[in-house]
Amino acid sequence: MAIQSPDLTKQPPRSPRTRLGGYAILARCLDKGRATINGKNGEYHFACPLDQHFLDFAGIAPEALKKELAAGKGDGEILEWIHANAKHKRTDSEICAWTAHQNQRAPADVEGREYFHGLHSKIAPKREDISTWFDVLDVDDYVSFGGKA
Repeated sequence: MAIQSPDLTKQPPRSPRTRLGGYAILARCLDKGRATINGKNGEYHFACPLDQHFLDFAGIAPEALKKELAAGKGDGEILEWIHANAKHKRTDSEICAWTAHQNQRAPADVEGREYFHGLHSKIAPKREDISTWFDVLDVDDYVSFGGKA
């Protein structure tokens, strides 16, 4: 049985900035998980390194989350499941601080900076306002679906 999901061959997942339960990244992760289940993930990968930041912070196994998504649960139901099953019970202030950090996270090592700058120069070489991972993901999503950087 197919579940409701975005078709990521036609549109990008939600921005990593979109918050669900206060968490950055989660809504995007859910979009990619649902699309993967339906075979409509395109170039996007569920449980990629970005998703793993959320999964590690919450203490959620990707396959367990994918199983809940396959049951057809909506965002609110998934959020309830996360609150009940997360290995790391986070307070609202911890979630807020983590999300703020994720919003500002930039490449920290040489390999990450090289990858980031290579992607940036390919998709938006004239944009000087691209400085965080979320910036580069948002512009990559936009350009990938026909937008002009």
